[in-house]
Amino acid sequence: MPSVLIVRRERPRALPRPHPLIALPAALLCLAVVWIHVQDQGGFPGSKSPRYVGIGYYLLEVGGVLAAAVLVGYAARPLARSALPWLLAGGIAAGPLIGYLLSRGPGLPAYTDDRGNWTEPLGLAGLAVEATLLAVTAVALRLHRRARGPGVGDHG
Repeated sequence: MPSVLIVRRERPRALPRPHPLIALPAALLCLAVVWIHVQDQGGFPGSKSPRYVGIGYYLLEVGGVLAAAVLVGYAARPLARSALPWLLAGGIAAGPLIGYLLSRGPGLPAYTDDRGNWTEPLGLAGLAVEATLLAVTAVALRLHRRARGPGVGDHG
């Protein structure tokens, strides 16, 4: 009589993932980035020149609202957790930080309005919000990576 080998697969122990509730403050920080940039451009639709800077503001504002919505969805759907919301939020934080450094430092092509203006109150408020969002995003991505384990793709 042939013998049958039964193999039981044990579920891997769940490692810590970013808690869904960390997504809600991150969503609020994304909306704060949007609000600061709407104020900086003089309201909506506002005016920032040169044109490419204005378009950058609009893209940041749309992206910030989208990131906030995706993060709220992340908090509401615990089974559909992906790194994508955190990557998007990280971009919303990092983009304006880089823009601040470039616009105040060497300047941008055809845009010298803010060159050397390191202490503008709205700019400093933006730096604080964006740095906080970047820190929250970094922690969430680190937890997400630890939960995935080495060499495991992110499909969820």
